[in-house]
Amino acid sequence: MKHNFKNLKIWIIAMEITNDIYKLTSTFPKSETYSLVSQMNRCSVSMPSNIAEGSNRGNKHFQHYLNISLGSSFELQTQLLIACQNDYITKEKTEKLENKIIEFQRMTSGFISKLD
Repeated sequence: MKHNFKNLKIWIIAMEITNDIYKLTSTFPKSETYSLVSQMNRCSVSMPSNIAEGSNRGNKHFQHYLNISLGSSFELQTQLLIACQNDYITKEKTEKLENKIIEFQRMTSGFISKLD
């Protein structure tokens, strides 16, 4: 079964997270441009990109791409916590964004299980 990725709630949330991350990392120190900023931006872009790429495949292949997207979200969550530990972001902003990432993880895991 093929899916229109633009209509998937997980893709919409992933796009919101990507937008949030780009805005957030633009405030990080210049010394982080090629390290944490780059990593966080690439992880966030990977989330909706893999959903879109897999959406035109059969369910088994789509599950694979969704798992990659899910993995990127856990990587991003870790990097967000690193940014907080280094005082690049407040605890309040961290918590708000982390909750959105956790919501994405929960929804994506549920969607994967429904594709079985």
